[in-house]
Amino acid sequence: MTLGRLNHIGIATPSIERSVETYRTLLGATAIGASFDLPAQGVRVCFVDAPNTQVELIQPLDDASPIAGFLRKNPAGGQHHLCFEVPDLAAAVAALRAKGATLLGEPRIGAHGTPIVFVHPRDMGGVLVEMMEPPAH
Repeated sequence: MTLGRLNHIGIATPSIERSVETYRTLLGATAIGASFDLPAQGVRVCFVDAPNTQVELIQPLDDASPIAGFLRKNPAGGQHHLCFEVPDLAAAVAALRAKGATLLGEPRIGAHGTPIVFVHPRDMGGVLVEMMEPPAH
């Protein structure tokens, strides 16, 4: 497995609408996607495009969401994860497991509509890392 391109940085937020306004007014962001729900993951997401990557704003759908737990510890929100692309997620999962990494759950479909998996922060210096197959477009 080889580390691929940084696809996005996940930011947990109690309000996507307020976060979008912050990115728009303070940073001049103009390429902001529509927010949408991912019920299987318990979140609502919105992507803000930057020239070299994206920011994924993540809001919990309810109190059972993993993001709700993150926000209980960090009420204002904050960096949740980094996401790197890999050309073949199944091969990446096999390589990570062979090297002793702890994966959080099984691969599933993420916000970009492609397979993803998360690597436990204790294996990545305290940072939650998402691995994803890149979208076709």
